[in-house]
Amino acid sequence: MNVQARRIQSVYITLMLGNTLAASFIWGINTLFLLDAGLSNLEAFAANAFYTVGVVLFEVPTGVIADTWGRRVSYLLGTVTLAVTTALYYLMWQISAPFWAWAVVSALLGLGFTFFSGAVEAWLVDALHHAGYEGSLEAVFGRGQMVSGVAMLGGSVAGGVIAQVTDLGVPMLLRVGVLLAMFVVAGLLMRDLGFTPDRSAGTAQAVRGIWSASIEHGLKNPPVRWVMLAAPFVSGVSFYGFYAMQPYLLELYGDPDAYSIAGLAAAAVAGAQVVGGYLAPHARRLFRKRTTALIGGTAAGAAILGLLGVTDGFWVAIVLLVLWALVFAAEMPIRQAYLNDLIPSKQRATVLSFDSLMGNAGGVVVQPALGRAADVYSYGTSLAIGGVIQLVAVPFLIGSRRQGSPADVAVTVSGSPVVTEPPPDEKLQR
Repeated sequence: MNVQARRIQSVYITLMLGNTLAASFIWGINTLFLLDAGLSNLEAFAANAFYTVGVVLFEVPTGVIADTWGRRVSYLLGTVTLAVTTALYYLMWQISAPFWAWAVVSALLGLGFTFFSGAVEAWLVDALHHAGYEGSLEAVFGRGQMVSGVAMLGGSVAGGVIAQVTDLGVPMLLRVGVLLAMFVVAGLLMRDLGFTPDRSAGTAQAVRGIWSASIEHGLKNPPVRWVMLAAPFVSGVSFYGFYAMQPYLLELYGDPDAYSIAGLAAAAVAGAQVVGGYLAPHARRLFRKRTTALIGGTAAGAAILGLLGVTDGFWVAIVLLVLWALVFAAEMPIRQAYLNDLIPSKQRATVLSFDSLMGNAGGVVVQPALGRAADVYSYGTSLAIGGVIQLVAVPFLIGSRRQGSPADVAVTVSGSPVVTEPPPDEKLQR
């Protein structure tokens, strides 16, 4: 890694550190925060679902910002939007706002995150190409994930402890402060490299162009299409599983006011994320194909959710939670590297945003459905049902594997040809 590439990686890691620290202050107590505001389980997870509705609605329009004004501008807008909407969350908690207000602001939270999705990752990959980096993408994404895990560990534990000694609103205010600090940091350090924003088209034309590019280089590209179709089942269940762990662990622990225990759930996921980020490039070398790792990780995660659904021991649940998070964390950098190697540079942010849209679309349906299952049956039963839903993703990943893409066996940036159309045998089959 040359000097410029090392600097780019350092900026990326700094952004990941700040983003995750800000978010993690509330990750350990978010569900408890919503329930404390007077929402039922169904309403709490429906509020989370409205966040994903916001992501689905705004993913393509904010992709216009990233592609026409630059990835740096997109990131800066994201920090401001998230700071404002988090402050509104705190205000609504103070006044016990009705559900419709939570739905609206949750959707606006989704808007904030769409400014990030695809833009930061695309900024990194294009900048590394510009700097002549020829190493493994899994290694860079893995380092970013390790740093995010450390930030999540510290932030989630701190958020839980601070909530217990003060109240559930203080972590929200801390999040606002860190987001504003990250606005300043990104403004000073982040520069678009290897990518030139195109402002020649009008907004409406740009939206149509981005949507067309998302279809052309996403759903019409067979190896990418199958990975995207798997995303709703995996992402929807992972969103629910993470947030359901907070009240579920308190239930197993036997003390509904032990907010630090809820923070422990997020901390366990954070620790697993650090280890998983370290293991990702090593795990990649165990498999000839990236899709093999993705298929195995998805099936293993589903099985662990099933076990979580039937256990009644607190510490057993903690161990299973760590294993579930570890599997997810180890396969995520592999998935990121696989997709990036399948997408042309010019459409990178667009297609990655569309992939995020697909994953969050699953959350719109899965989260409230499993939240209702928790109301009717139990948290454990809802997690087991989630495991079954996640298994639906496996056939789609097998479909991507069958395309035989060069990106499936690539190990370095320079050795990773981008596939922009179906391979010859796929054309013949059509």
